[in-house]
Amino acid sequence: MPRSRSASIPARSSLMASHEVKVPDIGNYSGIPVIEVLVQPGDTVRKDQGLITLESDKATMEVPSSVAGVVKELKVKLGDEVAEGTVVAIIEAEAAATAPKAAAAERTAAPAQAEPAAAPKATIDTSRPNRLSELETAALVPDLDTANPATQTPPIAFGVDTVMPAKVPHASPAVRQFARELGVDLFKVGGSERNGRITREDVQKFVKQALAGGTGGRMPGAGGGLDLLPWPQVDFAKFGEIEAKPLSKIKKISGANLARNWVMIPHVTQFDDADISDLEDLRVSLNKENEKAGIKLTMLAFLIKAVVAALKQFPDFNASLDASGENLIVKKYFHIGFAADTPNGLVVPVIRNADTKGVIEIARETGELAKKARDGKLGPADMSGGCFSISSLGGIGGTAFTPIVNAPEVAILGVSRSSMQPVWNGKKFKPRLILPLSLSYDHRVIDGASAARFTAYLGQVLADMRRVLL
Repeated sequence: MPRSRSASIPARSSLMASHEVKVPDIGNYSGIPVIEVLVQPGDTVRKDQGLITLESDKATMEVPSSVAGVVKELKVKLGDEVAEGTVVAIIEAEAAATAPKAAAAERTAAPAQAEPAAAPKATIDTSRPNRLSELETAALVPDLDTANPATQTPPIAFGVDTVMPAKVPHASPAVRQFARELGVDLFKVGGSERNGRITREDVQKFVKQALAGGTGGRMPGAGGGLDLLPWPQVDFAKFGEIEAKPLSKIKKISGANLARNWVMIPHVTQFDDADISDLEDLRVSLNKENEKAGIKLTMLAFLIKAVVAALKQFPDFNASLDASGENLIVKKYFHIGFAADTPNGLVVPVIRNADTKGVIEIARETGELAKKARDGKLGPADMSGGCFSISSLGGIGGTAFTPIVNAPEVAILGVSRSSMQPVWNGKKFKPRLILPLSLSYDHRVIDGASAARFTAYLGQVLADMRRVLL
């Protein structure tokens, strides 16, 4: 009597091995909430298939399965907070190393199946904006102590006559921090999710209504409130054909940050020019020399290096106001952010420790980060810790603009397109390549004289990069 297949091939359970899937490196952050569970026990998953979705202050990301197999057990649920190394799930995976002959026999007996294409690895949703301050300032603002209402921190009121309800609003830590950054009282915000859970979109909607006068909201510390007229309600279709196009997530979420920064920071912009004729000649020459090596130096790399030199000379520009607004935190490190254009909007990756790197290394890193931004693969660590930002529109055009300071930074440099201009050298006019500079700054920290000195010094460095050696 021929042996049955079950007798000749070991039981499937003997070919399975349990694997713990853990949260990968997420930039040394903790308390990251689970906003979506993508699988259930019993589901079959592919290697690199997403199991859960996390939402930090800066982006969303999926935690992928490290093996293919069957979900035996989920270790987290919706709303849980995780950190690097937290066990997400137990996956029953085939142990290819055990019983190879039996496994081969089983594959021979079973119909051939095409292996499904591997899902992309964990990626960052660049439709969410860069908010450099939120994780960094979380430690400065205590959260509500739900276990002891008597010790609860009173909420920041985006309005008047705040009343502390008995029940704490249902919102994730990231949303709480987002609301604190905007000065929004979550007790006044209605939650749109199940059980009244408050989302970022709910907070943004509240802020927009407040700024438009729809909630009677008042901006704290803004002289008693904005007292704006309601936003005009116009039926545009009455006047002709229209098309309603939804804003990208980046623009929706960043809008509240930009409105806050523009309203709460007293902006002033200092305009200046820099003669980059010799620097451009140097850049072109170096690119020709290193063409075979694949090295391409950009003007942005030189700008970052020049900005570091200026920040060392004027340390108040490399600083942030603390939560009280009464102390200036001067930073001893030099992490420079640069605006990167993506299909969904602008994000701001950060070059860390730019003072320790040469222009070739900076050019390589900016290129890599810009590509990650376009591909939607920036991680939280790629967009955090910035001290000073650069927004370069030189590749597009324009002569000058007013960039908005990226809180909690105190200044941002805008760069427009360079052009050949006649410059008087004392005897005659000579053609020189001139780069327009637009420095916006927080007037609470920086006065006009300091800003003028900063741009003048930056122009000198760009005119002669040998100054960075001093």
